[in-house]
Amino acid sequence: MRAIAYEQTGPAHDVLALQELPRPSPAPGEVLVKVAYSGVNPSDAKTRAGARGALAWPRVIPHSDGSGVIAGVGAGVDPGRLGQRVWLWNAAWGRAHGSCAEYIALPAAQAVALPDAARLTDGACLGIPALTAHRCLFADGPIDGQVVLVTGGAGAVGAYAVQMAKLAGAARVIATVSGPEKAAHASAMGADAVVNYREDGVAEAILEAAGGARVDRIVEVEFGGNLAVTRAVLAENGIVAAYGSMAAPEPALPFYPMMFDAQSLRMVLVYKLPQAARQAGIADVTLWLEAGALQHPVAGVHPIKDTAQAHDAVLAPGRIGAMLVRVAGDN
Repeated sequence: MRAIAYEQTGPAHDVLALQELPRPSPAPGEVLVKVAYSGVNPSDAKTRAGARGALAWPRVIPHSDGSGVIAGVGAGVDPGRLGQRVWLWNAAWGRAHGSCAEYIALPAAQAVALPDAARLTDGACLGIPALTAHRCLFADGPIDGQVVLVTGGAGAVGAYAVQMAKLAGAARVIATVSGPEKAAHASAMGADAVVNYREDGVAEAILEAAGGARVDRIVEVEFGGNLAVTRAVLAENGIVAAYGSMAAPEPALPFYPMMFDAQSLRMVLVYKLPQAARQAGIADVTLWLEAGALQHPVAGVHPIKDTAQAHDAVLAPGRIGAMLVRVAGDN
């Protein structure tokens, strides 16, 4: 089978290579998926570049997200799943063999049935962004009637968070973005108000968009860098669910000010979701997919031979939408 692999970390065009590798076989409890699309996330590119440490295996096939069709089942797996269209999660987490290959064998639970209403390209967008957004929004209870702030509202996680917040009955969803094009995108995803975080008076603009009240929940892409704004806009008993802090990896936490406002900080790492939380996320995503309620913007689709270009593109500052690799076409 064809697969993209790397045997050392470094620049995409230097280390990613299209190789011919043996087709895997599903072990007991696993399924074999013929991959249609492989989803490229920033974490995939950073791991390949060496930002997450040395290689754990002699050869790595990248990418945690993807979609395809079940082509084989291991012992103990319902043979009725053969031919089922699926989307993948955590395909490359703690494993040497991710989704950027014509075939992948992985635990059956990590291949989720894709409703007929959804396309295979939709499925390849879901894993990391959609489940991160869901956990950030719902880890601390229902959000109906609440005011939700989504920072980086035009990003992959942010776009899903905006949509899910609206679907779950948030009273108002505010997104922060970096410019007009991203503002238009966040609005298209359903944001009630959009604030440019590069302009002056960000906190004041958020409070105005919230109708003068403070926000109840924040889905946070940059915890340390946005902490001053967070303190200015988060309500008493408000919750920040943070999945990134690249600009300030070790921020100084204003513990007592936050404590006396009874505010909470939750760290979210999608690879280590509790089983119940992941199942809840998958259940909600499935219902929304069946209803055609989610949009899945795609910035680009690259053939597998051009995976290095997809790695460069996923880190481009102006990107709007998911970056996909076409492995075996539509099925």
